[in-house]
Amino acid sequence: MGYVLYSLTFLILVLATAAYFLRHHWLHRLPIPEPIYTRLPTSFRDDIEAGFSSSAFDLTANVEAGDSRQGLDDAAKREVQTIMKRRGVGFDEARRLYMQSRFKKNNIGADGIPRDPKFVSFS
Repeated sequence: MGYVLYSLTFLILVLATAAYFLRHHWLHRLPIPEPIYTRLPTSFRDDIEAGFSSSAFDLTANVEAGDSRQGLDDAAKREVQTIMKRRGVGFDEARRLYMQSRFKKNNIGADGIPRDPKFVSFS
């Protein structure tokens, strides 16, 4: 009985060692989830470094002016970052998709006009 226990322990040790040294062959096939918590930037400089800036949405003027605010809205940054990761798009496209979803939630059309039947516009 003792030989079975030692043999089984040795076999597990050999298999674990082989799995460790060959992990680059099989590790990418495991469904490892994304980290639950990712730290969001807390200033405009950190927002730029995290990729929340582009030529169409430039934050460098805020940094150069010494803006002391905390940066962009945390909830919006989290949503845009999620869109960027899930869909594999850049910042401008993720921001566009985020704004379209916000418009849809608030019953606003793609042209920016509210869809409220009581809305009256004088133009």
